[in-house]
Amino acid sequence: MQQAAVDELIELLDLEDIEVNVFRGVSPQVEAQRVFGGQVAGQALVAAARTVEKDRSVHSLHAYFLRPGDPTVPILYEVDRLRDGRSFTTRRVVAIQHGRPIFNLSASFHVHEQGLDHQIPMDPDVAPADSLPDFATRWAPWRDVLGEYYERPRPIDSRYVDWSPPDRAEPLPPHQRIWIRADGRLPDDPVLHQCVVTYASDMTLLDTALLPHGGTYRSAHIQMASLDHAMWFHRPFRADEWLLYVQDTPSASDGRGIARGLFFTERGELAVSVVQEGLIRPSDEE
Repeated sequence: MQQAAVDELIELLDLEDIEVNVFRGVSPQVEAQRVFGGQVAGQALVAAARTVEKDRSVHSLHAYFLRPGDPTVPILYEVDRLRDGRSFTTRRVVAIQHGRPIFNLSASFHVHEQGLDHQIPMDPDVAPADSLPDFATRWAPWRDVLGEYYERPRPIDSRYVDWSPPDRAEPLPPHQRIWIRADGRLPDDPVLHQCVVTYASDMTLLDTALLPHGGTYRSAHIQMASLDHAMWFHRPFRADEWLLYVQDTPSASDGRGIARGLFFTERGELAVSVVQEGLIRPSDEE
């Protein structure tokens, strides 16, 4: 387990209070040309939650990625308190760098209520997470190609149930399943667990849209970027316990692709639903 990397993720999500409704976040010191989208989404959700009463938790969020983030400078998060109702609380968050918005998020929070309960089932025959190779083992044959990215500490442990090697060329079915969890222990705060899953939800989802077309973003010279991201939180979960991320892609066209994801607990409970649209544009760059 990489507890140190998980502690760094917790610190990354622990924003600095600048003023009422204004927070500041930073990016990790890694070699990256732009800020990881899951980081901005997770930090924005932290900012929204900081302005909400403790008796309610996020049940949905909808976000747009407007500009690439600059990892060398802090990100300011401005929260607009749109509504405080008896059952629901609504917040809007704008992430700002260099005087311009790079991301916005709307999130709705809900008090706990009793109600109807049903869900689609998880595949009972999926391979257990602990029986599958971790990142370092799976990607060892390509460690020289990945360079610093391979050696980097990882707060999120990911285990592919449906593995497709990065040098593949043939089209594959339009779906994949990946077990994920924080690779260390998290505090018990449920808001933090929701923010960690928000962070992790952007890691593999858009890659699903390439599966039916053969190749990967590396081999097929594809420019990819998240455009919008939506999540719905259904049931309690812990992000430091295994979650099965079931992903599929119903469509790609006009330079965009859409992918959907479901997070199941090991007990088979549907915890979170995700939908993301992204730019998928052929590129001449190596």
